[in-house]
Amino acid sequence: MHDIKNLRKNLDFFKKKFLDRNVNFDSDNFEKFDSLNRKLITEKEKLEQDKKILSKSKDKSNFEKSKIISEKISKISKDQSDTQNKLNKILNFLPNLALDDVPVGKDDKSNKIINKVGNIKEFSFQPKSHTELGSKNKDIDFEISIKLSGSRFVVLKDKIALLERALINFMLDIHTNEFSYVEISPPLIVNEDVMFGTGQLPKFEEDQFEIKFDNSEQRKFLIPTAEVVLTNLVRKSVINKDQLPKRFVASTPCFRKEAGSYGKDTKGMIRQHQFYKVELVSIVEPKNCASELDRMLNCAQKILEKLDIPYQTVLLSTGDMGFSAEKTYDLEAWIPSEKKYREISSCSSCGLFQARRMGAKYKAENGNEFVGTLNGSGLAVGRLMIALLENNQNQDGTVTIPKVLKKYMNNLDKI
Repeated sequence: MHDIKNLRKNLDFFKKKFLDRNVNFDSDNFEKFDSLNRKLITEKEKLEQDKKILSKSKDKSNFEKSKIISEKISKISKDQSDTQNKLNKILNFLPNLALDDVPVGKDDKSNKIINKVGNIKEFSFQPKSHTELGSKNKDIDFEISIKLSGSRFVVLKDKIALLERALINFMLDIHTNEFSYVEISPPLIVNEDVMFGTGQLPKFEEDQFEIKFDNSEQRKFLIPTAEVVLTNLVRKSVINKDQLPKRFVASTPCFRKEAGSYGKDTKGMIRQHQFYKVELVSIVEPKNCASELDRMLNCAQKILEKLDIPYQTVLLSTGDMGFSAEKTYDLEAWIPSEKKYREISSCSSCGLFQARRMGAKYKAENGNEFVGTLNGSGLAVGRLMIALLENNQNQDGTVTIPKVLKKYMNNLDKI
């Protein structure tokens, strides 16, 4: 969400920056509804003041005058509410502005590769995909998941299920013990206000799983990522400056309809309706967003390096970033069966954008100011498992367990 006063004063600047994000800003309607909204608010406040003055008088003739004013206030209030809703439909769909060092481009073709880390293994045999490796004993079972839930779900069994749990525990231990993130076990169902706060609603409503409750006053949703709950831990609050930065980590299932992705990644575990992710969130002073983004990126990279998985770091373009982000780095792990890198983490700075939507502030020197928020995958568990299985496979179809992971795998050497 943007400061509306700043938007009014710098319309041409915002129009250009929104075009960089592939968004045509309806500035004419914005100005029309904004002007009308302020006019109606002023009229309403004037009438309320007139009514207040009349209420202090004992003249009985003022009762009728007060009644007429009340009717006018009611009419103006409805008009103002309708106008505010029209204005919100414009404002709530405007993305964050990209920082100046973000490459300008319409899509991922303008992304910038920052580095490549790790050696891509040369196999003496044709490497199998994770689905082929998991088909042995049906430890990665898509057939039964279709019977249970439909497509884009999976049932993991035995040592593969253990591997999933091992990766989660390994990452949580690294992020809490080495990088000082505070572990959180959050709710998986949140209300509409929380989803709005981090930018999932209203723009991405079609991608969310909504839960129907009887007699519920608010709509409820399954979380698409733990970012939603971790970031909103500071919603509608004022934090003491000495409590910043706040760093949270959580491992949760994530639920997404994957609307608009039909036909993409239909095989395997790359794109699922339900998947686990270890999520990192930081709440900082805004001036520290850039350094915190570098720190968060390093935390995610260390997981891949400890597991010896080749990866590349990519700076996303203005047209490829998420709605709430001002700058995003993707980490892409090498997938041998596809002979290409695939996204396994996104680390983003959101600046003040989410804080404005949440009403999250801290006590600064000159009064209360909005905090800066950041989020990142540390990492996506399913995709990490794919990368680990494929990069560590042997010719006989077994998979060698990395040394750092053995204690989480009951000291198994292979699966």
